[in-house]
Amino acid sequence: MNTLKPLLGALLALAGATAVAQAPAATRYDWKPVEIVGGGFVDGIVFHPNASGLSYARTDMGGAYRRDTATGRWQPLLDWLPLADVNLMGVESVAVDPNDADAVYLACGTYTSPATPNGALLRSSDRGRTFQRVDLPFKLGANEGGRGNGERLMVDPNDGRVLYLGTRHAGLWRSTDRAATWQRVDAFPDSAWRRHESDGPPPSWGGSDGKATINFILFDPASGARGQPSRVIYAGVSVVGRPSLWRSTDAGATWQALPGGPATHRPMRAALASDGKLYIAYASEPGPHRMKDGSVWRLDPRSSAWTDITPARASAADPFGYATVAVDPRDPQRLLASTAGRGKGDELFRSSDAGATWAPLFTVAKFDASAAPYVADTHLHWLYDVKINPANPDHAIFTTGYGGWETLNLREADAGRPTTWRVMSSGIEETVALALHSPTKGVPLVTAIGDYSGFVHADLDRPAPGNPKPPFFGNTHDVTGAEAAPEVVVRIGKARTGSNLGYSLDGGNTWHNTKSAPDPKSSDGFVAVSADGKAWVWTPKGQQPHVSHDRGDTWTPVQGLPAGTRVVADRVNPRRFHAMALFDDKRYTSDDAGKTFNARALALPDGPATRPASGVHNHSNRGDDRGGQDRLYATPGREGDLWLAAFHGLYRGGDDRAFQRLPDVSQIHAFGFGRAAPGSTEPALYLVGTVAGQYGIFRSTDGAKRWQRINDDAHQWGLILQISGDPKVFGRVYVGTHGRGVLYGDPRN
Repeated sequence: MNTLKPLLGALLALAGATAVAQAPAATRYDWKPVEIVGGGFVDGIVFHPNASGLSYARTDMGGAYRRDTATGRWQPLLDWLPLADVNLMGVESVAVDPNDADAVYLACGTYTSPATPNGALLRSSDRGRTFQRVDLPFKLGANEGGRGNGERLMVDPNDGRVLYLGTRHAGLWRSTDRAATWQRVDAFPDSAWRRHESDGPPPSWGGSDGKATINFILFDPASGARGQPSRVIYAGVSVVGRPSLWRSTDAGATWQALPGGPATHRPMRAALASDGKLYIAYASEPGPHRMKDGSVWRLDPRSSAWTDITPARASAADPFGYATVAVDPRDPQRLLASTAGRGKGDELFRSSDAGATWAPLFTVAKFDASAAPYVADTHLHWLYDVKINPANPDHAIFTTGYGGWETLNLREADAGRPTTWRVMSSGIEETVALALHSPTKGVPLVTAIGDYSGFVHADLDRPAPGNPKPPFFGNTHDVTGAEAAPEVVVRIGKARTGSNLGYSLDGGNTWHNTKSAPDPKSSDGFVAVSADGKAWVWTPKGQQPHVSHDRGDTWTPVQGLPAGTRVVADRVNPRRFHAMALFDDKRYTSDDAGKTFNARALALPDGPATRPASGVHNHSNRGDDRGGQDRLYATPGREGDLWLAAFHGLYRGGDDRAFQRLPDVSQIHAFGFGRAAPGSTEPALYLVGTVAGQYGIFRSTDGAKRWQRINDDAHQWGLILQISGDPKVFGRVYVGTHGRGVLYGDPRN
């Protein structure tokens, strides 16, 4: 999920503001995921070799998980990370101690860009229920190119005090005190991992700068005695044209290159079989995007003999690489190998003779997508990790760009019979929420999701029946509906098939394409729907807003608005729309159903807002521009009543009154309304930001006079982009995160 990146750099310091009043009271909430299941790149699976059923999953930007052995669901481990530590939501690598089932280590850090903080090592002695943090003197890149490689972090199977960590730009590092302190392994030659000018142009790394990276570390447990460091260690480096596999035979004191592998491919992952043979998957690019070529090799370390055991060859017409190779811990003859970057969908190959022969599994396999019906629309891709359960040779897992699959009858393939696969991702929620719409009647929630077509959630605790279509979106940027006609729902996105705007006239049950769009290439931006559902205003990103009064058959340029201006519908008057240009000190109103807008001064009492400094990706010094800050909101049930959720504070105004700043709020990342509390004349307000010096999620039931914090330190989810209450249920709130899916909360008791 490398196209949507979290809030980093200078923004991280903004979560803690100076207190301006007494901290708000707390109201206890219970939080649950809105079930989508998966939705992001699960790029690593680690089974504990000796504790039956114990396994961990890592994601590129949504934290790490431990699987519940009783229920099969994955339990999130990093939901406690606050906004200030959002960089740690990307997990570069996971390691377990083979001799201590309770020990687990996470190497965390999402990006290596200059503005990004350094990474950290999180170590746990209770299977990830609690962690100790060790800050690292270098950056990690869990959401950069090559993120499916690994594992970069390993615990010595003979001496649990010893860990090695291969980095992207800082060489090889070692700890001898269970990750409490780290020292660089200077004996590992710089020439092995520093990028050479002779390497030619750097590959496409999806955010990295093309330097070499140490992709994996492997210990040979047979090379040491219990309580003493293993003497044989392997390191794979993502380079081509020079040695990419290195070995130490003296516990890391010296290192030697092992030539003989493919010079035109880079190592991705490796597995050491119980008979000492080393299996390595290679590809032309670090991934996870398209490949040109690849191979699978077996190395016999005793004879230094290399054998090419590639299952199938790529071609110009069918280019692909190999992402990983796995060995059955109980049987060194049984292997799995996965392709990478294959345009028509990736394949998983099975061998029962150490790679002498292979059979493809997916051509005859059966797939059960009932746990996440939307994945039936998505071809198999990004199979960057495949593991065979050490405790059950019939159980195998492979990861994908949207979660993963598992089988419980793997050995059927050895008899030539089909394997059966089911979605394994229940409990993992890794989507990015770009908009939340809770209609005044009907389903609880409709979501706009990055990388997907969005979802209509009729049951919050069960996955939606699939991607809503037509149209079928590859990315959904916004969704909204009509206040007085909740059966009308409109969404915009990047279409895989059909138009870039879709609408429903029955509350999301069925969907339709529009006949046209303001610009056929437009997919981003914002959409507004009048209170009666008859007028739609679409502002493509950076372009002129357009209005349609015939369900998208035709569009007319809106008069009186600057390009890129977000428009919101009045919640009562169907002919009225509102807009603002915050940094130009302008507000706009339309009384002719969006055809024309009239401007006047915004006139905030503390002066115009400061124009944001440009940042990287989606970031500035005013937050992530996909979030809910610096936006205008129309109050439910009140004509002409407006709220301005500026990044630096909260304001309220209206058609007949100037905006006034509300007290205590010093920072906003998301804002929304919900059903009023019993006896209250004000809708419930929900806010993500800083109130009275405290960062969190807050609710007000009295028009922002008083606030209550409704989350706790265990439920922070890094970066939150969106929040919305439910107009049908007092107290219910929906939270859209960047990489941890959508959560919903209800007041306890």
